[in-house]
Amino acid sequence: MQNNQSVNKNIIFNDIEKSTWISDKKPNELKFYCDIKRCIHCDGCSVACSNAHELPANINRRKVVTLDEGLEGKEYSFSIACMHCHDAPCQKVCPTECFYIRKDGIVLHDKEKCIGCAYCLYACPFGAPQFPKTEPFGSRGIMDKCTMCAGGPVPTNSKEEQELYGQNRIAEGRVPACAGMCSTKALIVGEVTMVNDIITQRIKARASTGYKGGEV
Repeated sequence: MQNNQSVNKNIIFNDIEKSTWISDKKPNELKFYCDIKRCIHCDGCSVACSNAHELPANINRRKVVTLDEGLEGKEYSFSIACMHCHDAPCQKVCPTECFYIRKDGIVLHDKEKCIGCAYCLYACPFGAPQFPKTEPFGSRGIMDKCTMCAGGPVPTNSKEEQELYGQNRIAEGRVPACAGMCSTKALIVGEVTMVNDIITQRIKARASTGYKGGEV
């Protein structure tokens, strides 16, 4: 299976369009949300992520996909990465228990424990785990994924953390690079209650203005 594992359209559609996104999450957990009414597939988020963490060319922690491309009135784009599930399937299938979930809901992993088995890739519905090809014939290296710019299980802002996991913007009180770069504010991140309030306000604004498109 390739690194850019295809995204399950039904999972994304149901997650975005229905009101179930917020109901089963803890209010203080940090979560991403992409507003498909605002995303314009500029790839600013994915480029910002790659640059901030100095990722190899074949590693894409965040990517933008367009569904129903070319179908008038049905086409929409969506920025996707690790969704930091509160009941993460990757954690459940990992034989070395390299995944752990912080109190704020961010799902991280210990690269020193990862053996590159790719069980997490098959379990993740969003295709988040990424594997560098280090040898011929598709051999995989150690898994890499979105950390929500929260580093990893090594000293904060250390050289080791930067080299293994990238920037730790969360520890510095900054938003993840992807959300900070989003020009239309389609990609938002924050505590569940805050994200839910923003979504609710946008839905109400669209309903009151007879929304046809654009940044509402």
